[in-house]
Formats: sequence, structure tokens, C-alpha cells
Amino acid sequence: MRLFRFLRPSHQHSAFSATLLLMTAITLSRVIGYLREAYIAFAFGAGQQTDAYVAAFTLPDWLNYIVAGGTASITFISIYTRFVAQKREADAQKTFSIIITVMTTVLIVGTVIAEIFTPQFARWMFPGFTHEQMNLCVSLTRILLPAQIFFYVGGVVSAVLLSNRLFLLPAFGPVIYNIFIVAGGVIAGHRMGIASLAYGALFGSVAGPFLINAIGAAKIGTGYRPSFDIKNPAFREWVRLSIPLMLGVSLVTADDWILRYFASSGVGDIARLNYAKRLFAVPIAILGQATGQASLPFFSRLFGERRFEEFAATVNASVYRITAASLLMTGLMMSVAVPLVDLVYRRGHFTFADSQSTAVYFFWFSLSLALWASQALYARAFYASGNTLTPMIASSIITLATIPLYALLFRTISVTGLAIASDLGIAANAMAIAFLLHLRGMVPFSGMNWKELLKAALVGALSGGLSYEVMRTVMVNGSRRADLLALALGSLTWAAAVAAGLWLLRSQLPADLRRKTAVSYPRVTEGQVQETMSAGTEP
Repeated sequence: MRLFRFLRPSHQHSAFSATLLLMTAITLSRVIGYLREAYIAFAFGAGQQTDAYVAAFTLPDWLNYIVAGGTASITFISIYTRFVAQKREADAQKTFSIIITVMTTVLIVGTVIAEIFTPQFARWMFPGFTHEQMNLCVSLTRILLPAQIFFYVGGVVSAVLLSNRLFLLPAFGPVIYNIFIVAGGVIAGHRMGIASLAYGALFGSVAGPFLINAIGAAKIGTGYRPSFDIKNPAFREWVRLSIPLMLGVSLVTADDWILRYFASSGVGDIARLNYAKRLFAVPIAILGQATGQASLPFFSRLFGERRFEEFAATVNASVYRITAASLLMTGLMMSVAVPLVDLVYRRGHFTFADSQSTAVYFFWFSLSLALWASQALYARAFYASGNTLTPMIASSIITLATIPLYALLFRTISVTGLAIASDLGIAANAMAIAFLLHLRGMVPFSGMNWKELLKAALVGALSGGLSYEVMRTVMVNGSRRADLLALALGSLTWAAAVAAGLWLLRSQLPADLRRKTAVSYPRVTEGQVQETMSAGTEP
């Protein structure tokens, strides 16, 4: 009975149940995402048309980021839920209608402009593409561009649901989106080629992020009336908070764009980097994304109530648990890179040589897992205080400063250098945001459990090294049997080494990870702040 209650769309969630639900939904979404990537690898491999398909998401992502940014998940939700908590339902509905009307209009205009100038953008962004690749990339980009309108509107509508602590429908929007991409390829792949995936993404953006949330919002009585009242005080507040997110460029988003720009000169390089990054995104999403989305409302509540010591302790405890778990996982991911990538992707047009190249990129991406997970929480600590400007300025400066690093490592170590540059860039980004929080006295470094983090790092490194040495007894040569045997040996060795290492060092991490909360979260009442689920437009 508790399970059915948990999965009801009308069920109002706590911090722990929201995190559990989001982890479940994101895990399911990543499983569907794996099927999507596996199908693409099988049907199209890692060649020129796959490079063009992945590259086609770049301009739509730019449009979504520049025009919309994180304005649904970070700024609109705080204003809307404040009105709901103050019993100002009419003001909440009016703000919702104004933002939907104005931003939909802006996005439609932006989409039309982007459709017109797609060829010029593609030639500038992907100078290494052949004439055929360029034409395909332009065609696919133009199919994908309108999806950003549905992503944005769906994101704002989902914020309304989450403001009422209704997580289920927003959580499963990305799952539906991924299903449509796979279905598009399976149903129309033979007739339309790789364009079938782009059409699947377009229809998926309507059915998943937009439609499912709109139905849920309608059921709780959310109304919409077109309004261009840009003088509305709440709308102006939303604009003030949103501008830094619209104008700033975070490396978290720009990393994919930079990788594609430099890798466009090699056949299949964009595709192989993308396969590695998408596989790497699975633990990031499960460890970092779900926790970050569920934590922001409670960070905001603590800061809003001026419980600053508890706020700092909550942020540090959340970062500690996620970082420590990531350090352990990194050892496993790096050690089993080759058999894992080969088992996941090699089929059809994706060869064992492609697996080996992709595994090298996955190996280096895995090194930064803890940094990707922790920076998401640190950024949300800033957002919880109502400060979007400081982290965006810092992230923008770091993004611009690291572009020469990408170029240098690409020239010296080729595509592998891009993966290493990505690690160094996200390290700078995470440390900068953490340092700024410390400098402002919001989340001091002294509150971090450094001793346990050091233990986790040591155990992760040793268990990963031991797993790799044991796995070397199996010759991974492209057979499924060898992949499975190597993966099983490596995983079992890693698990045993982690258990033994944590026990020998008397680590408190296992007990800390089992706790629902490290500190007491505030009681959440009807209509308090909640975080939205972002569907994203990943290829």
C-alpha cells in the first residue's frame, strides 16, 4: 500500500521520498537512454552521420540555454511557491501566465531566427565537417529546434506541480522523451535514416516534458490566460533573477559544445566522445542530479528561515555523502572501462575498435565524477540564497579561461586531451564555487568531513587498481563472454576491496549513506518551495 501511495501522481513527497523517486525515475530514464544510445550505435555506428546527429543538438541547446537558461527550475519556482505559501493564489497564477506567454513568444521568435541562420552557425561551429555532413547537420538541427519551446513550457508547468510537492509526473517526463527517440528510430529508421531520431526527439518533447506535465497541472486546477503584462512586479523580479542564468555560460553545459567544436575534424570523434559522455552521465544523474533537485527546496527553506548554521551543515553533509560515494564509484568505472563500453555499445556498425577508443574517453571522464556531482550541490546552495549572479559570473570566467586549455590539450594529445581538459575544467568550476561559498561564510570548509573523504579516496583508488589488475587476467578481445567475465571479476573484486577497505579504516561512510538525512530537514508544509525536473535536450 505504501508503494502505491508513493507512486500516486497526487502523493506529496518529503525530502527523502522525493530524492528516492527522482533517483528511480532518473535511473529508468538512463536505462531508456542506454537503449537509445545502443540502438544508435547498432544502426549508425560512430561515423559521419552520427557526428552530424550529435552536432545537430548544439544550436537547439544554445537557444534553450541563452533564452531560457535555468529560469523554470531556479527562479520561477521560488517566486511561484512564495505566493502559494502566502495564500496569494491569484498572483501565482498571474505570474505563471505572464511568464508562459512572454517566454513562449520569445522562444518562437528565437526559433524562427535560428532556423534561418542554421547553415551559418553550423559552418562556424563545425569547420571540419564535409559538405554532406554539413547538409545533414543543418537538416537535423532544423527538425530539433522547435522542441525547445515545449521543453521550456513543460519546465515551467512542472514547476507548478513541484511547488505542490507532486514529483511523479515531472520525474517521468524525460523517460517518455527517451522512449520516443528510440521508437522513432525503430519505426522509421529504415525509411528516414538518422532523421527518424530527430523526429522522435521532437515528438518526445511534446509528449513527455510538455504534455504529461500540462495534464497534471490541469488536474490540480492550474489555469492559464495569455498576458503580456511585463510591468508586473513579480515578472520583473523573475527577469532580474533570470538574467544572470541567461547571459552566463556554465562549463557544465558548455563542455559538450566545446568538445564537439574541436572534435568535428575527425570522423566519428564527436560520436565516440558523446557515447562516452552519455555513459558517464548515468552515475552523475543518479548521484548528483537527483540529490541536487531534491535538496534545493530544503536548502532554500533553511536559508529563508535564517538557520544559517543548519544550512551550512546540510550542504556540507550532502556534498560529503555524494562526493564520497562518487570517489568509490570512480575506481570501478575506470578499471572496467573497456569491457563495460564494449558490452554496452558494440553491435551492428559499432566495432571493437570504436569500443576501445570510447573506453579511453570514458576512463578519463570517470576521473571527475565526484567533481560533477559536488558542483551541482554547491551551485544550488548559492541559488537557495537567491544569488544567481555570483556563481554564473564565476562559471562564465572559468569557461572562457579553459577554452585555450581544450585547444592546447587537443593539439598535443588529440581527442583524449579533450576528455582530460573537461576534467580540469570541471575541477576548476567546482572548486571555485565551493571557495566562494566558503569566502562568504555560507558553507565553510571546516564543516566538511575531510577525514572520511580522504578514506573514500584512498579506498576508491586502491580498490580500482586491484580490480584492474585482477581483470587483466581476462583477455578482452571483442567477445561477449570475455566482456562479461572481465566485468564480473572486476566488479566483485572492487566490491570486496571497498568493503574491506572501509572496514579496516573504520569508516563511518556506510552508516552515513544509510541515513535518510545527516541533519534535520525542516518540516515541509503545503505549497512550499520545490525544485523542478529538467528534461534536457541531450542527443
